[in-house]
Amino acid sequence: MTSSERLIDEFSQWLSVEKGRSNATIEAYRRDLAHFSHWMSARSLDLASLGESELEAYLGVLRDSALAASSIARAASSLRGWLGFLFAEGYISSDPSARLRSARRGRSLPKPLGEHEIARLLDSLSGDSKIDLRDRALLELLYGTGARVSEATGISLEDLDFDEELILVTGKGSKQRLVPMGASLKHALGRYLGPGGRAAFVGSQRHSRLFLNARGTPLSRQGVDLIIHRRALVAGIEGSRISAHVFRHSCATHMLAHGADIRVVQELLGHASIATTQVYTAVSVISLQREYQNAHPRAHE
Repeated sequence: MTSSERLIDEFSQWLSVEKGRSNATIEAYRRDLAHFSHWMSARSLDLASLGESELEAYLGVLRDSALAASSIARAASSLRGWLGFLFAEGYISSDPSARLRSARRGRSLPKPLGEHEIARLLDSLSGDSKIDLRDRALLELLYGTGARVSEATGISLEDLDFDEELILVTGKGSKQRLVPMGASLKHALGRYLGPGGRAAFVGSQRHSRLFLNARGTPLSRQGVDLIIHRRALVAGIEGSRISAHVFRHSCATHMLAHGADIRVVQELLGHASIATTQVYTAVSVISLQREYQNAHPRAHE
């Protein structure tokens, strides 16, 4: 193991233990830093000789490789985090990333489905088979709670409280929050957990996870994607427009459009910063502008 690899390992442990970062986030940082470490080695650079100009040169290489702006921004963030950690721990005498310019991210607004499209999709799930009942409960949960797909697949039976109409969701960094169980979701979950639903999956008694696949084992993220695309096709919704995350976008955007307080939406989605939630207000404004242009008789000259 090289010195850089060892220091990347130490940084990863710090991110996990001290900062509570998710495994997916840590792996993304590790990939970015491994790529940078290889770039350094190819140019016979080491951490002691690393300066701001070398970091700018590396980011320039990334820009020239036609990487997305978001990927370059994440690479810069990984470098700042790692080098700042090394400086704080005394591994390097100065932090060459202290004045590193942030890569500008292109503003990417989420594209929610319209309320009528969500209704059409959910209403198309009217069958009584165990698969139909599961899929209706799954999509009602994604839209009704705004849960991330990893959060939805992680829900266990003991996380459901039908009396209080609440669901315990475990999010990033193992942080937990309670989300409400709306009437449509409660009805769909009740049917799925009733006769002919979850219990009809082979081996269902061996697992506590709420959502199971056809083999009776916990449903995976990939399984959720397949369900969504199959159901969208039946409902006449273009597959490229929809994913589990689109349900989350749609939940937040529709709530704000109907007057929900932004801090309530922040709590529902489990955002650490309200700035993350504020992007949905921009989506609502854009929707308002579009509808105004289409409908108001004085919107055009």
